[in-house]
Amino acid sequence: MIDRDGYRPNVGIILTNAKNQVFWGKRVRQDSWQFPQGGIQHGETPEQAMYRELHEEVGLHPDHVKILGRTRDWMRYEVPQHWVKREWRGSYKGQKQIWFLLRLVGRDCDVSLRASDHPEFDAWRWNDYWIEMDSVIEFKRDVYRMALNELVRYLPAVRFTARQTTEMKSKQSQQP
Repeated sequence: MIDRDGYRPNVGIILTNAKNQVFWGKRVRQDSWQFPQGGIQHGETPEQAMYRELHEEVGLHPDHVKILGRTRDWMRYEVPQHWVKREWRGSYKGQKQIWFLLRLVGRDCDVSLRASDHPEFDAWRWNDYWIEMDSVIEFKRDVYRMALNELVRYLPAVRFTARQTTEMKSKQSQQP
């Protein structure tokens, strides 16, 4: 399902633990790491899609997590043309995402990367909230930063570095 502007509706998931570290999954047979994410199916709400993707990619159920917050609006990123499936070329620009911030209330051992027949990740780890984005595919980095910056307000114990505070103020001043 692609909207008239060429963006596929999608959800992104920032899963935190009790130490406010974030879950990173390593893409199967790749050297890139990312947050869980996936498309919203026809008739699904973003929250329903989030729970479905959380189970498919990470093996967690709704009782394993608590929703702390979500982004107010869609965040978009464009996919380079050489990454776009041949049948979508010309009509597909990228993804528009609603991001959710979750707290794991279950245990680390509840995570199962083999919950679906087509695993997305072959490894996972906890990282600091403000981890560098070097291991994230380049065209997703800005959206990741925007989501982390918007959702950090739900984690008062996470402190901004001076650079992050400057970046956030700069982005806020650019908004209408």
